[in-house]
Amino acid sequence: MKTLWLQKFIKCSAVGFGLAVAAAAGAADITGAGATFPYPLYSKWAEAYKAKTGVGMNYQSIGSGGGIKQITAKTVDFGASDAPLTIENLEKEGLVQFPMVMGGVVPVYKLEGIKPGEIRLTGPLLADIYLGKITKWNAPAIAALNKGVKLPDQDITVVARSDGSGTTFIFTNYLSKVSAEWKEKAGNNTSVKWPAGVSGKGNEGVAAYVQRLSGSIGYVEYAYALQNKMSYALLQNKDGNFVAPDDKTFRAAAANADWGKAPGFNLMLTEQSGKDSWPLTGATFILMHKKQDKPESGSIALKFFNWAYESGDKLALDLDYVPMPDVVVKLVQAEWKKIQDGSGKAIAY
Repeated sequence: MKTLWLQKFIKCSAVGFGLAVAAAAGAADITGAGATFPYPLYSKWAEAYKAKTGVGMNYQSIGSGGGIKQITAKTVDFGASDAPLTIENLEKEGLVQFPMVMGGVVPVYKLEGIKPGEIRLTGPLLADIYLGKITKWNAPAIAALNKGVKLPDQDITVVARSDGSGTTFIFTNYLSKVSAEWKEKAGNNTSVKWPAGVSGKGNEGVAAYVQRLSGSIGYVEYAYALQNKMSYALLQNKDGNFVAPDDKTFRAAAANADWGKAPGFNLMLTEQSGKDSWPLTGATFILMHKKQDKPESGSIALKFFNWAYESGDKLALDLDYVPMPDVVVKLVQAEWKKIQDGSGKAIAY
């Protein structure tokens, strides 16, 4: 079943899409693959950039794991991942990594008669639900946090991602920080062995399951939740406050992030301190090869990313993403000097 968002944005495959198939004479399309997390924004950026320059972008929304595989195999100009690679893996594969935009992962549910934001959850409680330890919506642990909410005596259907996913990486990174049992039994990765529930492919697959199954709970990128009018839970943050997902709480989580001290920009924004911080905040990253076999294509891709940093903030905010701060953009642009042609010359314009 297609979601409202898919009906609006997708007219091709459920696992990927092509944007701006044709380009102006003399221009070349940019090719990329990876995370579904930034998909709504990348599609809008691509439309606006093509209208301005005639250069299109062909991006496959196949999940972060697929994006890492494709850029490693050099089948695309860039890969996209919500799971940052370690400096060791970047060096091993000869890659440069930089953050493009920030957003949030959101627990979503379908419960008849209960509105968005009426359910409160803590991190440990969410971990216990995904561990299969809490199986009823009116379980004492949930009821204690939600006094006054008429919780149904209904089984919880847990929905997770089936594919390698940066959204899963952010989600399991958070659960690993708040639950020692989760860290031991399932861990933090782009793909884990889920202790309970069903799984769907992509953010769109999880959203479709949750929209269809009464009593279900899942996790999706915020834009999917918002555009599909899905019910989301409030989460208790590190400071003990229950907060809702929005650009204010995403920005609060990112406010104290020190990107300059993160080798290869390998920084997670989950469970950040701050009274307004959303605990499931994350960035999405671009991966490119340091040594470019096709430097012209790499240069065109960097021009697109530079345009997105300088002119794409409004589109990002309109879709409820958080643009990277100017200080981070300057750090990224400096990092681009490492992306070179065969002679060792930087390809950035």
